Amino acid sequence: MSADTLTIIVSAIGVVLTLGASLFAAGAWMIRRIDERLGTVDHRLSARIGSVEEKLGARIDTVEEKLGARIDTVEEKLGARIDTVEEKLGARIDAVAADVTDLKIAVARLEGPPRHLLVSGG
Repeated sequence: MSADTLTIIVSAIGVVLTLGASLFAAGAWMIRRIDERLGTVDHRLSARIGSVEEKLGARIDTVEEKLGARIDTVEEKLGARIDTVEEKLGARIDAVAADVTDLKIAVARLEGPPRHLLVSGG
């Protein structure tokens, strides 16, 4: 092997190693930058999500309290209305029962006692 061929082979190996090492270093640098950016973005998003979660939690709690109060008032109003309707219906049912009893007595008086000694005309 001549010196020129050996020099070309060593130069080619040097160029390939240099290019491979520089590509590896560039890839490592890009990965490190991406990790730094993702870490910062992750930290910012976590903080933002935490604050939004706190705000929504507070809003949900206030809405829940308001709805609970409104439901309680509606229950009280409906309970009072149901009680009055129940009293009115109870009074009507008692009145109908009394009328039915009076009606039974009147029908019994109209029919009278059963007749005895009826002769059939035939």
